[in-house]
Amino acid sequence: MAYPIVRMRRLRGSETLRSMVRENRVSLDDLIYPLFAIYGENVKNPVPSMPGVYQMSVDNLVRECGEIVQLGIKAVLLFGIPEQKDEIASGAYDADGIVQQAIMAIKKAYPELYIITDVCLCEYTSHGHCGMIQGDRVLNDPTLHYLAETALSHAAAGADMVAPSDMMDGRVGAIRKKLDSHGFGHIPIMAYSAKYASAFYGPFRDVADSAPQFGDRKTYQMDPANGNEAIRETALDIEEGADMVMVKPGLAYLDLVRRVKDEFHYPTAVYNVSGEYSMVKAAAEKGWIDEKAVVMELLLSMKRAGGDLIITYHAKDAARWMGEK
Repeated sequence: MAYPIVRMRRLRGSETLRSMVRENRVSLDDLIYPLFAIYGENVKNPVPSMPGVYQMSVDNLVRECGEIVQLGIKAVLLFGIPEQKDEIASGAYDADGIVQQAIMAIKKAYPELYIITDVCLCEYTSHGHCGMIQGDRVLNDPTLHYLAETALSHAAAGADMVAPSDMMDGRVGAIRKKLDSHGFGHIPIMAYSAKYASAFYGPFRDVADSAPQFGDRKTYQMDPANGNEAIRETALDIEEGADMVMVKPGLAYLDLVRRVKDEFHYPTAVYNVSGEYSMVKAAAEKGWIDEKAVVMELLLSMKRAGGDLIITYHAKDAARWMGEK
């Protein structure tokens, strides 16, 4: 049947009707808000390239989590910036490290807030790479030990989930084995399964102080030209024990979100990364776009593509907008 019998506009005639037939929705349950912990007291360092994002000392992080809980956001993704860095990233797995301190303080104040921790070494290494190095090479297998120790220290501090983002081969299996052998078999792993060597990460390296001191990350993060490789990477992470998978970045890789979801039917996260956030913020500050409308459409596109969870710096704003009547 076709026009005039079929008139697609009939179901668009009012907001009530549009809402009744709406296929996808963004809810508070979908949102994960990134946080950045730094040493000190009463520290709240603004990030110029990411308006509204801060490096915060633990006391301010706890206050921030109070606002997050009040807004109805149920989960955060925690990163850390150490006082000192070295070649073996010792601050990443120190039981008294910045992330470990932050986990304990947040859990004490807001036990209901779900804490996911980023498991990587780049913020903690003096060279800024995500693994151990030899000359100008990033070594895969020696890095796995340090990643597993970092995940274990996060679980011991009270993290609810760990999320390895390094893109070393075999890291999910190494972390799963380490957690299971130390009584943390109940801790899920959200793997950064398809993480691309993307130009969209630029502002993040300002907030996390994690830019590599030499070369780039193209030998371990994925080539943006490749799609089938993302499916292979995700399959390997699932085989090694990942409970959730992720595609990162979001906007330029929504085709991969759909492919991963259709292929594996696993809980799938999308990381709406720093560059995507900063572009929206910059355009909004210029008055070129309606920030609220653009952000909500952007998040909806990630849901429509197959994302179950969205890690986004827009989470607090989106939560406020969703609460408006």
